Amino acid sequence: MIKPADQLFFKFENSPDYSREDFMPSKCNEEALRAVESWPNWSFFALALYGPSGCGKTHLAHIFASKVQQSLQKPVRVSILQTAQINLKKIDRIYAENPCLVIDNLTQVVDNEALFHLFNMYQNSGGYLLITSEEALARMRFKLPDLQSRLKLIPSIAIGEPDDEMLSALIVKLFFDRQMTISQEVLNYILQNMQRSFAYARKLVAETDAISLARQRAVSIPIIKEAMSIINSNIQPDFFK
Repeated sequence: MIKPADQLFFKFENSPDYSREDFMPSKCNEEALRAVESWPNWSFFALALYGPSGCGKTHLAHIFASKVQQSLQKPVRVSILQTAQINLKKIDRIYAENPCLVIDNLTQVVDNEALFHLFNMYQNSGGYLLITSEEALARMRFKLPDLQSRLKLIPSIAIGEPDDEMLSALIVKLFFDRQMTISQEVLNYILQNMQRSFAYARKLVAETDAISLARQRAVSIPIIKEAMSIINSNIQPDFFK
């Protein structure tokens, strides 16, 4: 027989909900959300969203993909690709299969020639591109000058760091997604002592969940303090971007 103290706890990954209903509008993201939802009435065939890690860019990408799929009369594919998935061998198939395309978390290490050709394909055919990144495209340095100049043409919208209202809603939601609730006292302590970023909020909730599960205790200020201590001792630079 396994004693309570010897019980094993299994950690399951939480699948994110990328539905429109689950997106939390706030001052920091309202312009980006409005732009995504205004499709297809864009001023340009492409749109770029940029902001810190965890700010909801991928969520907005899924909202865009869903809107496209629900708006057209026949089923279409809207792939959400990462930087590493863009290469010259795949661009013809990518273009053929996706009348609208999302490139999520674009970085400067992308296959420049492949992205250059994709840009031209979608611009010339009447297709649509949504690109997300942590840094503004105009400030990124691509090796191919022609790609650099074309990406600078894309209207770009920044997503800022969250204010207290947004942080409060985000933290409560992140705990709720893990079937956990917190008191107002705990929430106030978190807001008063945390780094002000989406990335830190997500890391804090994950670390708190792990400690709470290991201790078999409800979330409390001491548990939050322990989680913050662990995070702060292994702080990552992207918390401060």
